[in-house]
Amino acid sequence: MSEAKKIGQNLATIQSQIASAAQRSRRDASAITLVAVTKSVGLDEIRILRDLGITHFGENRVDIAREKIETLSDTSLTWHMIGNVQRRKAKEVLQLFDTIDAIDRISLAATLQRHGEGEDRLCRGLVEVNVSGEAQKHGFSPDNLAEGLAEITAMDRIQIDGLLTMAPYTADREALMALFGTLRTLAEAFRLPVVSMGMSRDFEEAIEAGATQVRIGRSLFA
Repeated sequence: MSEAKKIGQNLATIQSQIASAAQRSRRDASAITLVAVTKSVGLDEIRILRDLGITHFGENRVDIAREKIETLSDTSLTWHMIGNVQRRKAKEVLQLFDTIDAIDRISLAATLQRHGEGEDRLCRGLVEVNVSGEAQKHGFSPDNLAEGLAEITAMDRIQIDGLLTMAPYTADREALMALFGTLRTLAEAFRLPVVSMGMSRDFEEAIEAGATQVRIGRSLFA
C-alpha cells in the first residue's frame, strides 16, 4: 500500500470517529479542528495531508519545523508550536508559528510580549492548564489560572484563544471525562472559545467532553 493511500485511510477513520463522538455529544463535527502532529514525519506526509484538506499542523522543534514551514511556504496552513517553549527560542517560535500551544508560565508570556513588541507582531496562543496535577506536566493549576490569565491578557502583544490540557496516559474513561470536563468548564468560565484536549488515544472522550481541537499524530501514520 502506498503511503498516500495509508494516510488517506487513516484520516478517513479518524474523521469518522470524530463525527461519531460529536454526534454522541450532540455537537457539530465541523466545529472540531484536527491538528495533525507531524513532528515525526517529513514534507511528503505533510503534503499528503494538505492535499486531503488538513490545514492545521503541529510541530515541537524549531529547527525541524523551520525547514518544513519555509519549504512549503503555504499561507493557507496554520502552524502550531505544540512543545514546551524555551525562553531563548521564543523569538524564533514567534517568527515561525501562527499559534503557540501552549503558554505554560508567566515568564514565557513576558518574553513573548517583549519579542512581540520588538517584532511588531501579535502572539496568538493557548494557555496550558495542568488539570491532572501531575508533577511532570507543565501549566497553570486550575486554582491559579484566573490570576495567570489576568496577567497574560494584560499584555497587549498576546492574544489568548483558549485553554489546553493533556490527560495522564493511563487514565480510564471516567477519569478522562472528569479531567476534560474540568477544562471545558474553565474555558467557558473565562469565555475562551478554543478547548484543546485529546490525542490519538483519547480524542473521542475529549470531544464528548467538549473539545473544539484535538491533536493527532500516531494514528495518522501508523
